Amino acid sequence: MYPSLASLKWHLRSSRPYVITPRGMLDSWAVKRASWKKRAVSRWFEAEHLARASCLRALNEGEAKALRQYGLSNPVCVVPNGVDLPAVQQWRCEPRERRKLLFLGRIDAKKGVHELLRAWAALGFGTQDGGWELEVCGWGDPAYMAATQALVEELGLERRVFLTGPKFREEKDRAFREADAFVLPSFSEGLPMAVLEAWSYGLPVVMTPHCNLPEGFEQKAALKVEPESPSIAEGLRALFGMSDAERAAMGAAGRRLVEERFSWKRVGRDMASVYEWVQGGGSPPPCVMTD
Repeated sequence: MYPSLASLKWHLRSSRPYVITPRGMLDSWAVKRASWKKRAVSRWFEAEHLARASCLRALNEGEAKALRQYGLSNPVCVVPNGVDLPAVQQWRCEPRERRKLLFLGRIDAKKGVHELLRAWAALGFGTQDGGWELEVCGWGDPAYMAATQALVEELGLERRVFLTGPKFREEKDRAFREADAFVLPSFSEGLPMAVLEAWSYGLPVVMTPHCNLPEGFEQKAALKVEPESPSIAEGLRALFGMSDAERAAMGAAGRRLVEERFSWKRVGRDMASVYEWVQGGGSPPPCVMTD
């Protein structure tokens, strides 16, 4: 996009360094989407823009590998996203008759939203009373949003699935506090803020390996599914079959993970060391890979 071209022109005029954070846009799944357009832009300016960067920021080891697979040999720093930690007393609202599974993010094919809806229908939650409901929060391309609403109606899920639009600030905080679990069945991610936010609220998570948070599975803070309806349905069935104590333990593991690895204090310290190195030279900080 134009900011890349502007950045490259600025660098050519000033000879000053710059850092690029691709945020998953160079993962193989993302590169293949609208590939002919991306090839054209790459030849025009993006390939040179990427190659001249003093450092590339990967959000995790998986993205660092994707940058190398794309053909880039620049130094790569591995620094995740940071997240704010809500106060402990804000984790939950009062219990409700139905438990709530939350999806919060961009409503897009990349996020596996339609696969999630088909999984929900396969579980028989369209007609049953009680149990769980699914809240889908977010925004997206109007055509895809319309197709998503049409799919909800086609599958007969209007009583158990609610598309509530984008949520910001207090509304987003309330959406997390009212949820009992979180789901992100994505085909491709850099490192999803929504999962980190869900963990910060102590929510158990269902996600795919493509969310690039393997530590979530290792620390038993998340259940692993693939971005296909049968796998998502199996993961949700496992989640719903757990006891309250088991789900609470998953959420607590996620909260600890955020506190230890994804706090702004740690992220800010690492990024400051990268910027200082890019400007001043010397030995690269520990988070930078040069090979």
